[in-house]
Amino acid sequence: MPGLTRPRNPGRAPLARLKFLVAFAVLAASCTGVSSSPTTADASIGVVEFVIDGDTVDLIIDGQEERARLIGIDTPETVSESTPVQCYGEEASQALKGLLPIGTEVRLTRDDEARDRFGRLLVYIHRAEDDLFVNRWLVESGFADALFFEPNTTFEREFTQLRNKARSEAVGLWGQCDGPDQPLE
Repeated sequence: MPGLTRPRNPGRAPLARLKFLVAFAVLAASCTGVSSSPTTADASIGVVEFVIDGDTVDLIIDGQEERARLIGIDTPETVSESTPVQCYGEEASQALKGLLPIGTEVRLTRDDEARDRFGRLLVYIHRAEDDLFVNRWLVESGFADALFFEPNTTFEREFTQLRNKARSEAVGLWGQCDGPDQPLE
């Protein structure tokens, strides 16, 4: 009814403060780089703005554009100014574009190091609609090699095993090329 106000619930104030303090602690830890491995608490949500190639995407996160590099994988080059298009590069780029069309909501987790030397956000990407672990899928399906740089090595063992299996079964690039760094012939 107009003019009536809802009475305040004094029990809510401590709960609201506690929620604020927990959120602040999570934010502070992520800003200082304190993280032992990716967890849901470290996750943020983004929206795909553009797929650059098989392992790099532009995202909108909290209204800001970020270039993000998928951690733990390496796909053949297609857009490097210093490297010619590599064998299976177009296929890897098309695979990522198929997985992450423009507008796709994604959950991002980070490892120990937040950015690479080029300023790109380093992330593991899960598609929000079905929780598909994109980095893992690209390796398992033969579109990417496993590639790790310290200290971001949380999935090194798993991705290496998946790469070895894909290579031994000649899946994807392993059946078409000698590896991900081969020039397109």
